[in-house]
Amino acid sequence: MGENVKSSITKCAVLLAATSVACWAQQPGATSPAPNDPTTLAAANDIPMSSDIKAPAMVSGSSYVIGAQDTLHIAVWKEPDLTATLPVRSDGMISLPLLNDVQAAGLTPMQLAAVLTNKLKKYLAAPRVTVVVTQMNSQRVYVLGEVLHTGPVLLLPDMTVLQALATAGFTHFANTKGIYILRTEHGDQQKFPFNYKQVVKGESMDQNIVLKPGDTVVVP
Repeated sequence: MGENVKSSITKCAVLLAATSVACWAQQPGATSPAPNDPTTLAAANDIPMSSDIKAPAMVSGSSYVIGAQDTLHIAVWKEPDLTATLPVRSDGMISLPLLNDVQAAGLTPMQLAAVLTNKLKKYLAAPRVTVVVTQMNSQRVYVLGEVLHTGPVLLLPDMTVLQALATAGFTHFANTKGIYILRTEHGDQQKFPFNYKQVVKGESMDQNIVLKPGDTVVVP
């Protein structure tokens, strides 16, 4: 086939394609999707549009409640003399320059920062205070009896009896059916039974309670 014939065929094909597109575009309501249109790309790849995606809920301030024996790092912006790392005393107080004793136990770090900021306004123009709990010594439970590791256990958020026992381990003499938890609230002591063998089988799961600071798990 000669070059002139090939050229003529190519030109006809291009002209025919252009004519078809032009005719389609003249139809009422017809629109040509842009190649980079996000709606088109999302539909082609089955990706939800941003309006369909729920943004994660904003996380509120720290819910951790400061307790006695915790260690706090208190920083006052541009005031190195007022910045310190110090423990919370057994009476729940901390001692700071200018402010002397301030109640810390029972407050969250953000609440304590707000209290300190308000008190420092008497001495500083625009104080900015940050409170960080560096050691959570008040958040502990105790595991006693026939366990391999007896003593205090750091209480993690939503820690259950089963999780606390996993860190302690049992001796060969442990009575895993007779475990109990002692809890003191408002001066009253409560006792909660815990049958390890039932719980690990998925039975009586209501016994696997969430522990609170100061709870004692006893393995007879």
